[in-house]
Amino acid sequence: MLETIEKLLILQNRDLKIIRLKSELAHIDPERQNLKARAGAAQSGLETAKLRGKQIESDRKKLELDVDAKKQLIEKYSLQQFQTKKNEEFKALAHEIEMCKKAVVTLEDQELELMEQAEAAQREATAAALKSNETKKSVDVQINDLAAREASFRKELADAESSRAEVATAIDDSARARYERLLKHRGENVVVGVQHGVCGGCHMKLPMQVLVSCQAEQEIVTCINCGRILYYTRDMDLAVT
Repeated sequence: MLETIEKLLILQNRDLKIIRLKSELAHIDPERQNLKARAGAAQSGLETAKLRGKQIESDRKKLELDVDAKKQLIEKYSLQQFQTKKNEEFKALAHEIEMCKKAVVTLEDQELELMEQAEAAQREATAAALKSNETKKSVDVQINDLAAREASFRKELADAESSRAEVATAIDDSARARYERLLKHRGENVVVGVQHGVCGGCHMKLPMQVLVSCQAEQEIVTCINCGRILYYTRDMDLAVT
């Protein structure tokens, strides 16, 4: 194998590693944001449960005040009833007292219902608090793991880019420029082997002359179909299947 091809394969190996590491790093922040969103959703659920409990308690207190107001009216009407000497006023006040008593019963029933709802809301808030705490702990651990992975990937990337730079400087400018143009347009594997008479990149059949040139290992040979740089090793079978 040509020395230039060997160096290009090493360079390609470094580039593949750099591409992989950059891809891994690109997924870190979205994953981190998703984890934060999970924790935020759990906390939001807790806040909603607490707010519902507060609203129920507020409604219950309002009913309690309404009950007190009705009872005060009953006392007022009872006093007026005691003081009046007119039969019609007495009956009218008796009617108002009866209406207030019915209202009190209705309001107290509603208050009991709200008390039951308050107990249910308290249970929901307790469950939401437990879920929020567990989610936060889990998310914190995963975010810390992500941070460690990110630091590791960045170190690997820095090392790979440094190594890549060293390899690149040892390659002929013309060959490296050709390789980098192919990498830009084709992506990833641009230095490929030939197996069974086809290009390892586009998998198209190669002319016999191209195969012979690859086997001769005297110059850089490219695929006539896709332009990728071709190479041959003794373990490859040139016979077309």
